Formats: sequence, structure tokens, C-alpha cells
Amino acid sequence: MPLRSSSSAAYIQNTLPNSNGAPSTRPTSLTIHPTALFSILDHYLRRTDAQHRVIGTLLGVRTDSNVEVKSAFAVLHSETDEQVAVDMDYHRAMYDLCIRVRPNETIVGWYSTGSDLNTYSALIQNFYSQETAPHQAVHVALDTGTEEGKGAGVKAYVSSPVGIFPKPENCVFVPIPCELRFHEAERSGLDLLLSPNPSSAQTDLDVLASALTEVQNMLNRVLTYVQSVLRGEVVGDKAVGRYLMDVLGTGVEEEGGWTAGLQDTLMVTYLANLVRSQAEVSARLALTTAV
Repeated sequence: MPLRSSSSAAYIQNTLPNSNGAPSTRPTSLTIHPTALFSILDHYLRRTDAQHRVIGTLLGVRTDSNVEVKSAFAVLHSETDEQVAVDMDYHRAMYDLCIRVRPNETIVGWYSTGSDLNTYSALIQNFYSQETAPHQAVHVALDTGTEEGKGAGVKAYVSSPVGIFPKPENCVFVPIPCELRFHEAERSGLDLLLSPNPSSAQTDLDVLASALTEVQNMLNRVLTYVQSVLRGEVVGDKAVGRYLMDVLGTGVEEEGGWTAGLQDTLMVTYLANLVRSQAEVSARLALTTAV
């Protein structure tokens, strides 16, 4: 995404002084949602041939020790051997539009594609640290896996200044744990993208059959674990046992709680089908009487 000739980009030079001090808080972990990753990949696919990487802004929420990245948007920039240019006005205009839609999200850092961290990365990190002050900006590096010998992956970093009087370009990127998090509503879409043939359209029955097969596989894994514990082959985990009891709805003092719950569910389903059939019969009788 090239910069226009009349762009209002600000050129970040190596000789710029360090205008901000060290951030007061430093996150220790990062979680990122698939929506942000898809935005980064879409930006990378739309790049020009002259761009070896793309950058953009990360939006999300933060706690004392964790940053949760929920979305991202592209930022116009250009890099040469002498300088890097970032369109700050475009960045702020896009952020103003995003907070109108998602007012609870703030700037938490920036992203780039590729795994190279250089002096320009430190300068861009310094700019985003000013945007996120007093918090420290995080950097997400997405390796697309298109380069030979490099696999796809996501890494997260925070920066640490180097020297007694550090300059913007003098910093070390410290990796922090990065975790992918998605909502249950996004699971079906992710499963479709990960399927061997995602281009084929799936009917509702296909989706239901796939979901039931997955549930059956999970139940088989649980059954295998429980049987191994009962045979004494594996030491039982109390936390897993409590979790299974909560999921199945069976208390310690209850006997046959799961069976009773299943019977209740079947009874409700039967009554619902009976009411629906009665309503259809009544509608047809009313139509016959009218004729």
C-alpha cells in the first residue's frame, strides 16, 4: 500500500531524540483473536511488489499483566535503506473511526509481517509507545511462511531500552508468551477454514454431523481417561474430576443424575414436537373449514 506523493507522512529518522521515557507498565503475556490475524493476512496479500513487509495498528484491551488484541487495521508506510515513513495522520484518522464502532478498544501496539527486527522496528516501536503511554506498546510479528526455510507463526514482543541515555533506535525486543483465543461463535468458521476442502459448501446436516462426530471423539477421550483411572493405570486429577461432574450435572450425593437429566431433555423434546404437531393439525383443520 504505497504512500501518496502528497502524503502527510512523518519521516522517522535515526537522529530523532528519545522524547518519551520508559513505560511504567510492561505486559507479560498476549492473547490475539482470529479477526486480528485475518486482518493482518489480508493486508499482506494486498501489498505491492516493492513492499517486503506491512505494518499496522493493534486494538484491544489490557489488564495489569495481559494484553488482548481484538482487531487491527493497516497503516500506510514506506521503507528504504535511508529512512522509514509512517503516515501518522492516516493512523489517527483510522483510529478515530474504529473507536466509534468499538469504543472499548484502545491502541495496544502494532504489527508487522516477517520475522526481521531491525532499527526501523525500534523506531516504529518508539512511536507506538508514545501512542499507548503510560502503557508499553506490544509488537506482534506474523511470519506468513512464504519465505523458504521459514515456517508460519506468530510472536509477540515488548521493548526494553538499552543504555544510560537510550535513543529511540536503541532497544531490545523481549519475547512474551502469545496465545490464540477465539469465541465459540467463531469456532465453526475456523473449523471450515482448517478443513481439507474449505471451498465446498456445507449444508446444515453436514455441519451437524461434523459437530456430533467431534463431540463423540471428545467423549471417547474422556471415557478412555476415566477407565484408565479406574484401572489404576493413570493417577486421577481431582480438578478434572470436579470439572467432569460440573459438565455432566451430577453431584456427589446424586445417583443417576446424568440419566435423569437426559430423560428430562428427551421429555422436553417430545413435548415440543407434540405441541408443534398439534399446531400444524389445528392450522390444517382451520384451512379445511374455511374452504
